[in-house]
Amino acid sequence: MMKINSFLYYLKSKFPRITKITLISVYLIFLAGAVVRMTGSGMGCPDWPKCFGYLIPPTSEKQITWQPEKEFQKGMIIVKDEVLFVAENDITTSAVFNINNWQKYTKHNYAKFNKFHTWTEYINRLASVVSGFVFIFLVLGSIKFWKENKTVPILAFLALFLMGFEAWLGKTVVDTNLKPTVITIHMVVGLIIVAILLYLLFLVKERNKNYIYSSLFNKLLIVSVVFSLVQIAMGTQVRQFIDQQVKLHGFDNKQYSLLNPNFKFYFHRSFTIAIVLVNLGMFYLNQIKNLGHKLVNWVVFLIFLETITGILMYYADFPLGTQATHLLAGAILFGLQFYLWLESRKFKK
Repeated sequence: MMKINSFLYYLKSKFPRITKITLISVYLIFLAGAVVRMTGSGMGCPDWPKCFGYLIPPTSEKQITWQPEKEFQKGMIIVKDEVLFVAENDITTSAVFNINNWQKYTKHNYAKFNKFHTWTEYINRLASVVSGFVFIFLVLGSIKFWKENKTVPILAFLALFLMGFEAWLGKTVVDTNLKPTVITIHMVVGLIIVAILLYLLFLVKERNKNYIYSSLFNKLLIVSVVFSLVQIAMGTQVRQFIDQQVKLHGFDNKQYSLLNPNFKFYFHRSFTIAIVLVNLGMFYLNQIKNLGHKLVNWVVFLIFLETITGILMYYADFPLGTQATHLLAGAILFGLQFYLWLESRKFKK
């Protein structure tokens, strides 16, 4: 019992560092997810949590193709005649395909295998698993805060719960063959987790500087956070339109990705102007009133990066890495804006 207590007190002493590591792990998931979408690997694994029924994904199409005199374990998935089948028991195939040994996979009808897509999606899932273990340490480290600040363990447990919810949403994304609404919810919940972790970090981190409070600056920050949430949510919808265009014209024909875009794209593009104006207003106030918020400079840089990558995607047919950079920069931007709001709100006089 003493050893457990000592371990928990040790985790408490390292809690700010654990929170930072947890936050980084979430952003790595954002990056991995962005790469998955950028490469069109969202259905690289047709099932969840395994991949074609394997704990470690297949490396060749031969592994998931029906063949005579071959062993398959229960739950393994094969592709036969462009249809997915699941082994109902451990079997060794005969010379002829026996439908009685297999059950048709009915959650979706996506029956393609691409080794690169499969392993890209698998690495994304692996990043989530590793992050899950980090969240467990976060919760353990929060337990000893209960007597002095109950908010810390409550938020830590909430973050862990939402990570579990995110895992379920990830399964739903696969089961629904990348349904746009589910993808949007998946993204927004991820941002909520980021906000919770940043609030935890704010509660436990030592602060040696008092910032000058500005009511207008604080209001602009609230607007900027809301605007970023709206823009990111709309961006996932635009991304889904692009995915549909890719399916229609092929992954190599990226010049058609934004052919005849819908209203959501034009809203997403034009709304950038409002976001730029609000954040430049924050930057201006911070400078002329010497409020002391250095993070504002990073906010402006990320706004610039978001705008440049957006322009490149539209006018240069999605250069390599621009989609992932665009999504990750948006998620980091939201986090910085939210943390800035916590700073400006905390020192209100």
